[in-house]
Amino acid sequence: MLATLMRLVGIVQLLLGVLYLAVPDWLLAAMGHSSIAADIRYPLGMLAARFLVYGAALLWAARQPQAHRPWIWGMVAIQLVDLVVGVSHTLAGSVPLSLSGFPMFNALWISAGLAYGLRRSAAAQ
Repeated sequence: MLATLMRLVGIVQLLLGVLYLAVPDWLLAAMGHSSIAADIRYPLGMLAARFLVYGAALLWAARQPQAHRPWIWGMVAIQLVDLVVGVSHTLAGSVPLSLSGFPMFNALWISAGLAYGLRRSAAAQ
């Protein structure tokens, strides 16, 4: 179960990385965000690099999840930060729930699923 979840999350990360790198304007518009200024493409490109590397790392680590626990816990931490940021911006009113709800839901199930999978696989050993 853990390896399958890691592969799914890795593929999602790779897809986000490719889209943020290749078509950030389209991606953000498809999500319902405001148009971005040209200079924002630069930090989005840097963000894309992180999505790509973490996605590839999760696919690689899925072959032996217990040997790569730090990568998995790292993704749990990333998702929890995403969740806190989403809640903060939603409560502050800078982002409507219609934009933050889906990403926050994803952050919740990804972090919970990976943490549960790690604990379960550790207990089985």
